[in-house]
Amino acid sequence: MEKSNSIVVKTQMLIRRPVAQVFEAFVDPQITTKFWITLSSGRLELGKKVHWDWEMFGVGDDLTVKEFEENKRILVEWDNDPTTVEWRFESREDGTTLVKISNWGFPDNCDEALPLAIDSKGGYAMVLAGLKAWLEHGIELNLVRDQFPEGCLK
Repeated sequence: MEKSNSIVVKTQMLIRRPVAQVFEAFVDPQITTKFWITLSSGRLELGKKVHWDWEMFGVGDDLTVKEFEENKRILVEWDNDPTTVEWRFESREDGTTLVKISNWGFPDNCDEALPLAIDSKGGYAMVLAGLKAWLEHGIELNLVRDQFPEGCLK
């Protein structure tokens, strides 16, 4: 995928679960709703367009799965956001998984790109922290839901 500028936001987290379980957490909306979204139109699959909602904020978006490698990689493009997101899943010998998220395609104008990139970094770090709590400890932290308790900031 081409980048519109050189800004690439990256974040990562070690999840102490096997790669198949961690990968499935992003693919299966029954799991994804435990740490990120509140509603989904279906599972992630290659070429499929899926709608995700964050009902507490009254927002949602469609994403298209552009690339899909089982237990290794998912690449999506959003309809209402010009950026591309890639999740990489690295299986480790000790049965853990390193999840790496990259986000690119921010506007060329630095004044526009910088706040979006900072928001992306913080948001994806929260998603990974919520994922870790859910898969490792069965705790639903509600990090995304509780970030803006009065509604989504625009």
